[in-house]
Amino acid sequence: MRAMLNTLRKIVQEVNAAKDLKAALTIIVQRVKEAMGSHVCSVYLLDPDSNRFVLMATDGLNKRSIGKVSMAPNEGLVGLVGTREEPLNLEHASEHPRYMYFPETGEERYASFLGAPIIHHRRVMGVLVVQQKDRRQFDEGEEAFLVTMSAQLAGVIAHAEATGSIRGLGKQGKGIQEARFVGVPGSPGAAVGTAVVVLPPADLNVVPDKAIDDIQAELALFGKALEWVREDMQELSAKLASQLRKEELALFEVYLMMLDDNALGNEVRKVIKTGQWAQGALRQVVTEHVSRFELMDDAYLRERASDVRDLGRRLLAYLQEERKQSLVYPDNSILVSEELSPAMLGQVPEGKLVGLVSVQGSGNSHVAILARAMGIPTVMGVVDLPYSKVDGIQLIVDGYHGEVFTNPSELLRKQYAEVVEEERQLAQGLDALRELPCETLDGQRMPLWVNTGLLADVKRAQERGAEGVGLYRTEVPFMNGERFPSEKEQLANYREQLAAFHPLPVTMRTLDIGGDKALSYFPIKEDNPFLGWRGIRITLDHPEIFLVQVRAMLKASEGLNNLRILLPMISGIQEMEEALHLIHRAWGEVRDEGVDIPMPSVGVMIEIPAAVYQIRELARQVDFISVGSNDLTQYLLAVDRNNPRVADLYDFLHPAVLHALKLVVEGAHAEGKPVSICGEMAGDPAAAVLLLAMGFDSLSMNATNLPKVKWLLRQISASRARELLGQLMTIDNPQVIHSTLHLALRNLGLGRVINPAATIQS
Repeated sequence: MRAMLNTLRKIVQEVNAAKDLKAALTIIVQRVKEAMGSHVCSVYLLDPDSNRFVLMATDGLNKRSIGKVSMAPNEGLVGLVGTREEPLNLEHASEHPRYMYFPETGEERYASFLGAPIIHHRRVMGVLVVQQKDRRQFDEGEEAFLVTMSAQLAGVIAHAEATGSIRGLGKQGKGIQEARFVGVPGSPGAAVGTAVVVLPPADLNVVPDKAIDDIQAELALFGKALEWVREDMQELSAKLASQLRKEELALFEVYLMMLDDNALGNEVRKVIKTGQWAQGALRQVVTEHVSRFELMDDAYLRERASDVRDLGRRLLAYLQEERKQSLVYPDNSILVSEELSPAMLGQVPEGKLVGLVSVQGSGNSHVAILARAMGIPTVMGVVDLPYSKVDGIQLIVDGYHGEVFTNPSELLRKQYAEVVEEERQLAQGLDALRELPCETLDGQRMPLWVNTGLLADVKRAQERGAEGVGLYRTEVPFMNGERFPSEKEQLANYREQLAAFHPLPVTMRTLDIGGDKALSYFPIKEDNPFLGWRGIRITLDHPEIFLVQVRAMLKASEGLNNLRILLPMISGIQEMEEALHLIHRAWGEVRDEGVDIPMPSVGVMIEIPAAVYQIRELARQVDFISVGSNDLTQYLLAVDRNNPRVADLYDFLHPAVLHALKLVVEGAHAEGKPVSICGEMAGDPAAAVLLLAMGFDSLSMNATNLPKVKWLLRQISASRARELLGQLMTIDNPQVIHSTLHLALRNLGLGRVINPAATIQS
């Protein structure tokens, strides 16, 4: 078993280090043939253009048949494996009715056949085949090995294939082609622009390739970095001389030797001279060395891989520091990163950022929420995008469908440019609604509130005519510091928000950390953070944090009296009663200090399924109810909303979510309490129609979407919305709910705010 795992690991490492798809496939067939002791190993890939399985690499068959031999899905044993999506193990292949003979391969000599499908994200990419001269059934262990191998290689092949299509090394060696990558919609909208790859600090794995013109300047820059790292090593060695033994100090000598002109330094220079920038050349050389060391059987030599990696990181850090000043953001920049951060967004000069693409994260991660607040089209979780290869090339970001196009054709660029212009005109038209109330055709009012967390949100909210704050995320100031903010600091923050919106209500949620919201100075390490210590659970365990925060909120509201306090992650009556007790205690303390303020309204967030089924008991003891649809959807459907692998299962129009929301509204109203909703669902114009029909008393959303929601609700009657909801509540399929809802709105002439890119055929 251990030998099998080692073999798998080594093959995958080698394939990962291959420079292109052709090299990757060659390594696969050689290593799998060797590992299984078979006479032949071949890879057939499904060509999407011809819908045929094409022989792309072989070790054992005639090499001249590569690229020429192909089978349709209904032809041959390879086609059978691909269409059935399961392995096929035959003692005598030629006796099978689906056997096809290709004289050019020379395969008549081989009797036994074992094929396994290569499947990536439900898509059949090809078939991995081994063959043997003698008649025999491959045993269970061999079959399991091949299935495991094909599953491991699927992602690697997908990545290599995508890289080829981006840089013009397509499967058939065609020129640069348009390629489409599917992710998760992060923020609606469309953008056409130039990719700017942003790297996390000193991470060699994500350094992109970049062609350069001035080779001498690049060599000089690398020479400078080498000098700095040499000096660092000498200083470190001198500093630790008295603390380390002689043999331990020798490690620094090894580092200095590696940096020598005849070692690493020289290899990197050679790659720079081919026209590659210093960072890309460094990544290439270090990756090759690391791969070689990691494949060695000797434990001591394997450890040297980490030394090479460490040196590479040090050199990269200097190179990045030098370039930081010279990073150029062209007009219409589209930021691309493995994992976007708010800081990356802040570094782009105003007016230049038009789109965002993140390899990790989902449509409900915090960067996506921030992007929606800023109105920047975003696609998250584009796991197959070889982002290190896209720097400087043309991209299209479709935040409606969650798609990214590289090297788009002239026609596609023109179509999306029209969508961008249509969106601009729509936004201008919606500005006129600012002073108008959100009222349906038959006179039903729906107050539209905003979600805030940053001071920049205040201006945006006021410009778009918000009628209050349904959710102020108090954790934002906590996340920006290096320690817990003091009562005084919190008071100043909260006062600013309350005063900015006065006399409109401001709903402040108590500290909601844990899950995907971490504080650097209060780390929480858990295997399953979303089901762990988060929200109210943390603050009830730390009453000193909770009391200071509530006292600051209460003092900040003096003379304004527009504060509402909201409790997150409530799962039962006991938690709520404990929190209410602490709030009353803080109110008593503040009044004893001479601050004259009335007791503010207190509400609970319904985010956990348990709270849905206790809605009447909870509503009885508080002043208002607020649904957090992001977490409620996540917990009802058991889908981690930050995981792109399951992001397509996360759907707030799922029948279970709609029925749960209806239960909450009915339960809260039965106790005479108002109920609002403050998740991302409230900012979706089509979903807002259903929320109106359910009877929600207010909707809270990011400021960017507020005009769209207002426009749509002003174009429909509440009675028509209720008819539509009644029809949708009988449907058991989320996709059918989506299409029925969008079709109904389009038939009413209300489709323009939902998805202006709907007519583009991808």
